[in-house]
Amino acid sequence: MTAIEASARDTLVPSESHADAAPPWKVWSALWIVYIVWGSTYLAIALMVETIPPLLGAGTRFMLVGLILLPILAWRKGSHVWRPSRAELLSAGFVGLMLPGANAVISVAQKTVPSGLAALLVASIPLWVILLRRASGEKISWQSLGAVLVGFGGLVLLLHPEGEATMIGLLACVFAAFMWALGSFSSPRISLPRDPLISTAWQSLLGGIAVFASGVVTGELPDVHFDEFSGRSIGGLLYLITFGSLLAFTSYAWLLQNAPISKVSTYAYVNPVVAIALGWLVLNESITPTTLLGAGIIVASVALVIRVEAPKTEKT
Repeated sequence: MTAIEASARDTLVPSESHADAAPPWKVWSALWIVYIVWGSTYLAIALMVETIPPLLGAGTRFMLVGLILLPILAWRKGSHVWRPSRAELLSAGFVGLMLPGANAVISVAQKTVPSGLAALLVASIPLWVILLRRASGEKISWQSLGAVLVGFGGLVLLLHPEGEATMIGLLACVFAAFMWALGSFSSPRISLPRDPLISTAWQSLLGGIAVFASGVVTGELPDVHFDEFSGRSIGGLLYLITFGSLLAFTSYAWLLQNAPISKVSTYAYVNPVVAIALGWLVLNESITPTTLLGAGIIVASVALVIRVEAPKTEKT
């Protein structure tokens, strides 16, 4: 998860599926795109923030995604794309603050937190969603609540600063996971545009503007030196825009219409594994026994939650 990509119907939000409508090879092709590309976005963020200010970089990313998607959608679906209602605009703005905002927080945190560790902390999103559902009065099974407790135990194991990682950076990743969970939890409950692509485009644009403005307010503009932007950082930003947001999100949106949500949700525990492997291979990030133990606990608890919370129609 590292973008607006997973929106209103994210992990653990029951939805109708059309798993029989698409051949398995198409479903698995789209799944592997989401697995690998979203898992690799943590590496891309780490490269981007090497020389590009994190908030301005993240804001630019999401603004461009919105500005690319909206004209294309208007051309394909009609001019109504440009005229959301006031309620839809306000709702898209709120979710934009939560989801792109969460990515912006992760971008700032990855100035000190290794990409693989950031991915593991963010993998707690489905656990936060369970707590939000419980807080709203929804009945949650004891298996899910038990998995959440175990998962947060794994989270605590990872909250020990090592190397360049700081406690502030680690806690920022946890807060970003909560922001993403709150945005995903709220999405089906507020007046977003009904078309998920249109909704995502507005969330990206509005969230990107807010993040970019935050970068200006917090004083990142003086740190912008275009001649000092490295090829790695520029490549990371372009990768996040094209592959991370446009390609992977298109695959994810298609999967939501053609595969069971329980299968789609498996990205939540595959992405961290991909992120850890790439961080080790490309950035020489260390993998400690504590990291492996925490990773195993979190991934197992998320897998259990997704299995238990899958819509009953998928189990019959």
